[in-house]
Amino acid sequence: MDQPLAERLRPQNLDEFLGQNKILGEQSLLRMSLENDKIPSMIFWGPPGCGKTSLAHVIRQKTKKSFVALSAVASGVKEVKEVLAEARKMKSIFRDTILFIDEIHRFNKGQQDALLGAVEDGTVTLIGATTENPGFEVNGALLSRCQLILFAPLSKDDLRRLIFSALKDHPRGLLLKDVEVEEAVVDKLIAQSEGDARFLLNQLEWIGGNLGNRKVIDEKLLEEFQYKKPLRYDKSGEEHYNLISALHKSIRGSDPDAAVYWLHRMIQGGEDPRYILRRMIRMSMEDVGLADPNALLLATSAREAYDFLGNPEGIIALDELAVYLALAPKSNSLEIAGFAADDVIRQTGTLPVPRAFRNSVTRVGKQLGYGKGYEYDHDSPGGYSAQEHLPKQLEGLELYHPKQIGKEKLFAERLEQLKSIRNQKLGKNEPAEDSADKSAEEKKNEKKSSSEN
Repeated sequence: MDQPLAERLRPQNLDEFLGQNKILGEQSLLRMSLENDKIPSMIFWGPPGCGKTSLAHVIRQKTKKSFVALSAVASGVKEVKEVLAEARKMKSIFRDTILFIDEIHRFNKGQQDALLGAVEDGTVTLIGATTENPGFEVNGALLSRCQLILFAPLSKDDLRRLIFSALKDHPRGLLLKDVEVEEAVVDKLIAQSEGDARFLLNQLEWIGGNLGNRKVIDEKLLEEFQYKKPLRYDKSGEEHYNLISALHKSIRGSDPDAAVYWLHRMIQGGEDPRYILRRMIRMSMEDVGLADPNALLLATSAREAYDFLGNPEGIIALDELAVYLALAPKSNSLEIAGFAADDVIRQTGTLPVPRAFRNSVTRVGKQLGYGKGYEYDHDSPGGYSAQEHLPKQLEGLELYHPKQIGKEKLFAERLEQLKSIRNQKLGKNEPAEDSADKSAEEKKNEKKSSSEN
């Protein structure tokens, strides 16, 4: 048998197909479409080794239509146009064409655009398979013309059945009927496979082909092969963004265990620690902020420590930072203040700087009264002049609302002191509004802004 075991065991019909019961159950729309040979254009999306290409193979065996398979790795616009030209000829003699493109995410925009018209007018029924998020990797126009079919990793029960079928029972399998497999080995193979049938079958073929006279596959034998499935991680794909999002939300959610876990998932996947440090520096400002100003200092120090030590010792600096940020008090008041400032500027445009605060070093500036009326704060009682520094149209505007959390409580107290002095200077008797007494609507808007960003 020259073909690899994984290729030999590809299902020939739906009854042989393993897993994906949710999309291929007896009463599922997809199964009925396959049975009736009336399938729409589809994008199969799922992790490696879950059956995407195998289902296309089943369709090829079952359909009465012309079936053409291309790999996006080895094909380009030229090959696509040739297939489409042939499909139009087949259409003229009343025979439809199914075009299967494996790893369709590897087609660039121009290659994908070449398919649009043919899918739109029914020249071909397109089936694309991808491990990457189609929302990122497939043109929106092409995706809108296809049904999105989600494939799940194979379950532990599915993989267990596959192990014994491949080793002993399947007529195209290894047929090692007199070889026993320890239960611990079965569990380990399943765990290492992470739902990937192809990886599992490759391991079984490697082990089975090198047993010699041994009749038992035990843990000691398994260790001799020293295999390890690499973590699935694409530094420029969806998994990259999923993992950094999980790390960010774990830190924001004050969960140090999850933060360290996701941090090391990224590192073991091959992520550059400097990228993670850059993101955690952002978290120290965005999510901790003035509730603990030392967070930013520790974040920049961690970057310096990693650059000085490198791997693996420098990774401890990332761990320390992740745990510190997770346990630090949280405040996003700075980010909210920045968003509020942007909104005001968009609404009011480029209001002029008050003359008192303009640069008066030039002769023209002095003639125009630049700097006139400015009060030097260091000459004022307490080092605070209580001047209004905003344009006249925005006097009294409040953008920064400190939270009563961590060290930011001190900033809140200081701000209230300054407001009181200013009100006294302006002759206002009413107390300054306390940030803790903001209206429910303001608090709601703060919460909404925080969740969206």
